[in-house]
Parts: sequence; C-alpha cells; structure tokens
Amino acid sequence: MKTKLFFSLLCLPLAVAAAEPPEVNHYAFANYLGSGIYSSAGDTAAVANVPLSFDIEATNNGMLMLRVPLSVGFFNYRWQDLPDGEFPDAIGTVTLTPGVEYHWQATEKLAMEAYFDIGFGHNFSDSSNVGILSAGISTLYAFGAPEYSPLWVSRFYSAGYRSIQRGADDSYSALTTGVDSGVGLGFYALDRFMEPRLFMALHWYFGRGELADEPVGALMQGSTVEAGMSLAFDRPMGIEPATIDRLGVSYSRVAGEGVWRLFFSLPL
Repeated sequence: MKTKLFFSLLCLPLAVAAAEPPEVNHYAFANYLGSGIYSSAGDTAAVANVPLSFDIEATNNGMLMLRVPLSVGFFNYRWQDLPDGEFPDAIGTVTLTPGVEYHWQATEKLAMEAYFDIGFGHNFSDSSNVGILSAGISTLYAFGAPEYSPLWVSRFYSAGYRSIQRGADDSYSALTTGVDSGVGLGFYALDRFMEPRLFMALHWYFGRGELADEPVGALMQGSTVEAGMSLAFDRPMGIEPATIDRLGVSYSRVAGEGVWRLFFSLPL
C-alpha cells in the first residue's frame, strides 16, 4: 500500500490520465508534492505550483500569512520539451487550496512553520471535482559552517480529499527529513549569485490509519531515499508570481523503479 500510494502521488497526473480509480483523484495532493517533472519507466508527468501568499501580521519573531497555493497538472509534457521551450497541449488538473500559515523563529538557528488549508480541485478530463483538507508542521535548522550553509529540514503533514460527485475519499500522511547543503562554491551569472547545492532526504508516506494503528511498524516500512543536486539563486528568476528559486534534479527508487524529478524550489 505504501509504495503504491507513494508512486501514485509522485506521478499523479499520469494516474489521472490513466483514469484508474481510486488514484484518479490523487491530483488533489499536487500542492503538497512540489513543482517538477517526474519521470519513471518511460512515463512523465508535470506539476507546476504557484505558491501565492500574503502577509497578514508580523511580530518580532513570527509572521502570519494567507496562503493561496495554485497547482496545475499536465498530461502530455516530456523532459525533451523543456529545452525546446514547448508548452503543454492542455491543462489536465487544477487545485486551489487557500489557508493560513504561521512562521516563527524559535531560536537563532531553528525556524518553524505550520499551516492549515481547505481547498478545491478540478479534473478537466472527466469534469470531476474534489474538496481538499490539509495541515502540517515543519522545522528548519541552520547549522554548520557558513560557507556551506547547510539546512536540516523536517516536515510532517496530512492531506485528504473527498469527491463531490462520487463521494469517494482518501487521505495520507507524510514525514520527510533531510539536509540541503552547499559545496563551498558559487559564481555570478545572469546578474545573480548561483550556488551549487546537494541534498539527501528520507521520505515516509502512510495510508489512512497506518500511522495511528502501528506507528513503529509504519516508520520501519516503506521508506524512500531521495538524493539530488541543484543550482540555487540569490534572487528568484522569472516574473511574479511564476518565479523559481533554484533548478535541480533528484533520483529515488519507488516500488523497484527509478523516479527522476526536476524541481524549481527547495527540494525538502
């Protein structure tokens, strides 16, 4: 169950395109998986997230924000289309999950984030709609030498959906922990400072009830290691709100198959 769920989440537009229930509605989780192009066993899926947010209130060590993340899934987009500048033929899915998010600086080196979303998703292939609910908490710990600026990130969140037409529902929880670090090098290009960085992360994805029923057993099974490299920019590239903070690629193995991911923001 874990590996099947994880793979369907990674390649969610492919699952929608194949119209194989219950994965047909897993595009509802797109906002929580990150922008990128996912490829496995010759199949490719593209997800573009626009993380819109607006400041509501700021304190000395915290910030309350309104989140309005928009996610779009494409069915027919391939790695080779990227350098050619080709755009997808059609939008396959779209999700909008507004909510509130709070960031606070717990210590000089430890930052924390928490959010709560209630949203909506639409699948253009069958004109179906889903309601979405999600909440999560994260820690970001800066440590080590400044020239490498390593960051240890841990995130836990739960997300669920309910089909408006069919009444079908599903949910999952995810735990991710990993480190993103520079390599002590950098250069200027395109009027920006660019820094090569490496990361490694361990992911756990739990189906409904697994973590509550058997927490130790759930943590001991179904883990996936992801490793990759990226080029981070000191200033975002693009036109607001469609900007990218970095460009990178990662590799992991899920259910015995290799999964490549092209990402455009912090991979953790």
